[in-house]
Amino acid sequence: MNSLSSSRSQARLRLRVRPAAESHLRHGHPWLYEGSIREQNRPGESGELAVVFDRQDRFLAIGLYDPDSPIRLRVLHVGKPQNIDAAWWAEHLETALARRAGLFGEDTDGYRLINGESDRWPGLVLDRYADTLVLKLYTAAWFAHWDTLTDLFASRFPDMRLVLRLSRNIQPAAAARGLHDGDVLRGTAPQGPVVFRESGLRFEADVIRGQKTGFFLDQRENRRQIEQLARGRRVLNAFSFSGGFSLYAARGGARSVVSLDISAHALASAERNFALNADPDVASCTHRSVQADVFEWLTTSRDRFDLIILDPPSLAKRESERAQAVRAYARLAADALRLLEPGGVLLCASCSAHVSDEEFFAAVREVAQRSGRSFKELRTAHHAPDHPASFAEARYLKAIYLQF
Repeated sequence: MNSLSSSRSQARLRLRVRPAAESHLRHGHPWLYEGSIREQNRPGESGELAVVFDRQDRFLAIGLYDPDSPIRLRVLHVGKPQNIDAAWWAEHLETALARRAGLFGEDTDGYRLINGESDRWPGLVLDRYADTLVLKLYTAAWFAHWDTLTDLFASRFPDMRLVLRLSRNIQPAAAARGLHDGDVLRGTAPQGPVVFRESGLRFEADVIRGQKTGFFLDQRENRRQIEQLARGRRVLNAFSFSGGFSLYAARGGARSVVSLDISAHALASAERNFALNADPDVASCTHRSVQADVFEWLTTSRDRFDLIILDPPSLAKRESERAQAVRAYARLAADALRLLEPGGVLLCASCSAHVSDEEFFAAVREVAQRSGRSFKELRTAHHAPDHPASFAEARYLKAIYLQF
């Protein structure tokens, strides 16, 4: 992969950075912010490969330059100089795929193949749903290398459909190149949601317009854990979305499951997912969908449950919302405890990167202690193995299991 053709006649874009940034790069941080650059030899173009030199004028790192983002450089490689060409990218892809080798059996064909910066593919996610790949981009820097990128995926996955998803902030830049969110780049457009398998269960993924890339693949390990805890229990799946936790609980032998969500669209998807699965345990479980605001419903319901799952969407999308989010997590846990029977299990999860593990776990534990009920902490959990998180800003997912 070469830099922009318009830049080939120019000198290589060279950056020198502040000492703190140099240290961060050496220790594996994948971002270089605008304010950390103290010198560059010329203006850079979007997607250009830029080299960072250290204080001794030695090669330190190379990455994708983005003049329109506060993250000016997204690092591809740190250490000895490397030639970033087609062979390098092919090997780079195989490294990411090798990390997933052996993680999934034939009963699972929905998982993450590339997890952005943590796989050294900055601002790029690639998910698989059965015969469909979904490529999601978070930086316009990739458009400078579009043909190389798509040719590489076509060569490695010749029989798979490829769908493009775009973060909102780069959609104008994509449109200037004739690319749009939901474009089918290769293969025929799907006739409705794509059906894939996870641990033998069948789910639908709206790969064209759905949230994220069509499904919340990152909660797979927690769904599997809920299956192990569900037998004989009455289960509440709050913020249920398309019913992932609900289905696992049903297959695990739950007596009943309530899927609670404010979105009628999400609940309809959950009903379809139940219909996709002919497992005897799923069929014998009483499943009920409730459309309501979770915060309000928890304070008014008189139902009782033996297992409650609280998996809200991100409650802190920016740092200024962090304290408010911590209070909201605590409120949810306290209100859920009011509905939890003795011996019941509460799972609280957070996908807010701005709320640290320590803050989130402390908030839930404090609620448990203040409840006056005896409890034990069963476990805490973080990222699934196909969603590695190699630096602080990437560590968003955490969960805690408490039994009362």
